[in-house]
Amino acid sequence: MSPRVVLITRAACHLCDEARVVVASVCDEAGVVFEELDVDADDALRAEHGDFVPVVLVDGVRRDFWQVDAGRLRAALGGD
Repeated sequence: MSPRVVLITRAACHLCDEARVVVASVCDEAGVVFEELDVDADDALRAEHGDFVPVVLVDGVRRDFWQVDAGRLRAALGGD
């Protein structure tokens, strides 16, 4: 079973570092495990999301990118 939340990042990306903190916090609150993928390690990911990192997918749907918002992620997970 795939994780509900996937964070797509790349190395040396300060927005990715910020997004990781937000995603980890919200997922911890919600009791959801997230997976992090390196956009540059996969040609298909890079083609689809390369210009938008960091990207947050929830249940396979892009929910946020660049500036990841905790409130939007909570809402996507069915929280407040």
